[in-house]
Amino acid sequence: MLTDERWTELLHVRATNPGAVRQAYATRRRRPRLLSDQGTLFLVTADQGAVEDRRELLERLLVALANPAVDGVLGTPDVVEELLLLDALHDKVVFGSMNREDGFTGYDAGTLVDCGLDGGKMLLRLPGTASARQACADAVTELAAYGLVAMIELAEDPESLAWAVTVASALGTTSAHTWLKLPSPGSAAVLGATTLPVVLGGPPAADPASWMLWHGVVRGLVMDPTQLGGSVGPAVEAAAKALEEAAK
Repeated sequence: MLTDERWTELLHVRATNPGAVRQAYATRRRRPRLLSDQGTLFLVTADQGAVEDRRELLERLLVALANPAVDGVLGTPDVVEELLLLDALHDKVVFGSMNREDGFTGYDAGTLVDCGLDGGKMLLRLPGTASARQACADAVTELAAYGLVAMIELAEDPESLAWAVTVASALGTTSAHTWLKLPSPGSAAVLGATTLPVVLGGPPAADPASWMLWHGVVRGLVMDPTQLGGSVGPAVEAAAKALEEAAK
């Protein structure tokens, strides 16, 4: 899907026309609502840096985004902007990655609004540091003030994940716009610790039946196409079908 001609054009634009990025943000057709018609959300992620070859990363994302069941993408500014320049994000949900570890070095709330994105994702490691928790709390508050989703990703050991969910759910001055991104496949104890909407992320399980997509708080999946070997299309299709069945 990423032909030599498209790749060469992307490199040319990157070098000669930085203003094209702002124009691409401004002209992106936004989807009118966050959830699909089935009330679910299926995102692919591009904020982990698992593939060093940039062209391969973009090709994998393009394959995934071409599936109409994929609602959108979660990515760092550079990847989001490249997908914009490739016209891949029209009518898609776009979440911007705000941090990678403790420091907030990506999108901020004001920029997400200015760029017309749908929400921000932050990684929270617990117990972590007080400053990192405060930074996440501030981001939740700022995103809520703009009416944008604040997606908090937790990467904890299963034994402490339920506790981490209760901590993350309470960050910020309101939880009205807070979602949680939790490791797949999920567990009843962890998912039972919150009423907030949840998306399950991480490496896809071999058996979609092991994903707790049926749980009341689970609204969808976040899949990393860099972890799918050479089977991006079939794996995305299988996950989409599992999500569709769970939503019935």
